[in-house]
Amino acid sequence: MLLGSLLVLLLLGTAGTASAHAALESTDPADGSVLKSAPRSLTLTFSESVALLDDSFRVYDPDNRRVRTSSAHHAKDAGDTASVTLPAKLGTGTFTVAWRVVSADSHPVSGAFTFSVGKPSATTTPISTAPNEDPLTGSLYDIARYFAYIAAALLIGTAAFVTLCRPPDPSVLNKPILTGWWTLLAATLALLLLRAPYEAGTGLATAFEPAAIPRTLTTRPGLALAARLLLLAATAFFLLRLRGRERFGRVALGTGAALAVGLALTWASAEHASAGIQVPVAMTSAVLHLLAMAVWLGGLTALLTVLYRAPNLDAAPVARFSRLAFAAVTVLVATGVYQSWRGLGSWNALTGTSYGRILLVKLGAVALLLAVAGWSRRWTARMVEAEVPVHVPELVRAGADGATTSTGTGTGTGTGTGTGTDTGTGEGVADPGDGSPDRYRRGLRRSVLCEVAVGVAVLVITTVLTTTLPGRAAADAQQTATPAGIPAASVTTVPFRVGDAGGKVQITLDPGRVGQNSVEAVVYGPDGGFATVPELRLSFTLAAQKIGPLDANVKDEGGYWGTNSLNLPIAGTWTMKVTVRTTDVDQVSVSREVRIVR
Repeated sequence: MLLGSLLVLLLLGTAGTASAHAALESTDPADGSVLKSAPRSLTLTFSESVALLDDSFRVYDPDNRRVRTSSAHHAKDAGDTASVTLPAKLGTGTFTVAWRVVSADSHPVSGAFTFSVGKPSATTTPISTAPNEDPLTGSLYDIARYFAYIAAALLIGTAAFVTLCRPPDPSVLNKPILTGWWTLLAATLALLLLRAPYEAGTGLATAFEPAAIPRTLTTRPGLALAARLLLLAATAFFLLRLRGRERFGRVALGTGAALAVGLALTWASAEHASAGIQVPVAMTSAVLHLLAMAVWLGGLTALLTVLYRAPNLDAAPVARFSRLAFAAVTVLVATGVYQSWRGLGSWNALTGTSYGRILLVKLGAVALLLAVAGWSRRWTARMVEAEVPVHVPELVRAGADGATTSTGTGTGTGTGTGTGTDTGTGEGVADPGDGSPDRYRRGLRRSVLCEVAVGVAVLVITTVLTTTLPGRAAADAQQTATPAGIPAASVTTVPFRVGDAGGKVQITLDPGRVGQNSVEAVVYGPDGGFATVPELRLSFTLAAQKIGPLDANVKDEGGYWGTNSLNLPIAGTWTMKVTVRTTDVDQVSVSREVRIVR
């Protein structure tokens, strides 16, 4: 049981520690680009295959009106692309694109970017690059996933305990098996119902739309959930056929093992293991990892149940489970190390990504679990030692006449003496007589209860981990993804005053990054309305690098001052100097700092 806890090191790491979650690698048009003519389509390329939604693309024009597009499709039948056709007459200005797809590991990913036609324009489209997700739907979906994992562990692990550890009264474990089956059934139905709104990021009401379930059943996660329901039906039939049996033949054991592997595959085939690198190896590892987790955690719960409901339990089933747990841990350590490498990708990801930091928290919880498991192992060893058969010394009893003796067997008392019989010598079971076996059973119950409680806490952390972008995928996204942001431009408002008159200048740098930028400066009067001025000048200086001033050479474009040829070569905090001339003789200069990023 000491090493048995190690399975939680990456307990559901199989389900949640793979290089998955699709990372956006490029967009066409590129984010922040300025095109001379309107494009006929939008295409996004990802790091892995993605599934498309009915509303995968939302395109907004400069006036925040949604642009009518075609339905989303894969460009050139490539599964790692998402594309949509735009109308022929798109117009000019800055357009906002919000997108949402489902990565091959079943998790939705989303983002946004902008592009401009002709010249950039101000845009007020209220769209964030953060995931578009209904909080209630997401929370309920995660809770259902958590209960599905727990139920699978309880069902598979308890069944394994009954068949492999052979407790004296297996009927006391009927309730945990039924609880695991019904809970897994309810959680699977909930996941199937919530899948459509979870993918789309919408509220619960959309789960009951007529097309929701049929559409879910066309996706890989939906098919996996449907397969799980069929396997649960087969499992129920199998359990009914075996009800009341105390011994199980090879056919029964093989059938049960096949059903357990099938259930584990419904997770491996639709989550992290099914995407990323080394998919066949990862899916095999996922199945083994999940089964080993179930044998340990479910078996531990079964042991706790037997300890409480069968107070006279001997040490044999406990010893068998200890060996079974050790075997499970061997599998867990091997698969867990592989999954950690696959999920992190580098040591830097351990502290530099959310996935790595959550994994560190999980490791801390596992360390506590190891300590509790060591406590359980000590109680198990004492319980076994207290019930080891020992040889009872020959008993010599003088007869009433003082001449007759006899030897025999007997059961030791608290003092180790026994009552002889008139048969031959033999062996008995030592009973210390001080209640030690009972005391050891009570100690084991307490330690196993603590072990289960800490194990549940680790499962909670693991559930969070399974919904977090793996470190390897996060690094890939940082290296390959085109930066996206809404708004894509840097906007600075500079107030000014000349004599008794005043106003402000709103200056937009698009994209506000190193390299070529377009500039748009709009002058507002004291009443907040548009104002015209005879001259406006902008210059940029990076004092730390002794660069500048660089004249932006903005020109009056009729309503605003602008240029498409401002080149800012280095990232840093630049000083932007704004000079506004309101009359032939009146002008004012105001400076503001502007942050330029790579």
